[in-house]
Amino acid sequence: QVQLVESGGGLVQAGGSLRLSCVASGRQFSRYDMGWFRRAPGKEREFVAVISWRGGSPNLADSVKGRFTISRDNAKNTVYLQMNSVKPEDTAVYYCAADRRGMTTMISEASYWGQGTQVTVSS
Repeated sequence: QVQLVESGGGLVQAGGSLRLSCVASGRQFSRYDMGWFRRAPGKEREFVAVISWRGGSPNLADSVKGRFTISRDNAKNTVYLQMNSVKPEDTAVYYCAADRRGMTTMISEASYWGQGTQVTVSS
C-alpha cells in the first residue's frame, strides 16, 4: 500500500510558476513509477507527466512539454512537478499517482492516487 499526499497548489498568474509536491508513505516508494494527472472543470482526467522508479525516462504530455518538469527524490519519498509559464488552460485539480506495473500501465490505470491539489491560473 502507498499513501500519496499532494501539496503546492494555489492561485498563480499566467506566465508564473508553481511547484507541486507529492509525498508518499508506505513501503518501497523507490520501486514505484510515479505520475501526475489533472482534471479540469467539466473534463476527464488527463495524463500530465510520468517518471520511472529509477528517476529516468520522464514522459510529458504534449500540452506541457517545454513548460513542466517531473522529478523525484527517493530519499525523501517525494515526486515533484515544476510548472513554468503556466496558462489559464492549466487550471485543474492535479493528482499524484503511483504504480509498479510499468509506465504504460501507470498512464492508463495507476493503482494508487492522492486526493489532489487545486491549481488555478488567472489570465
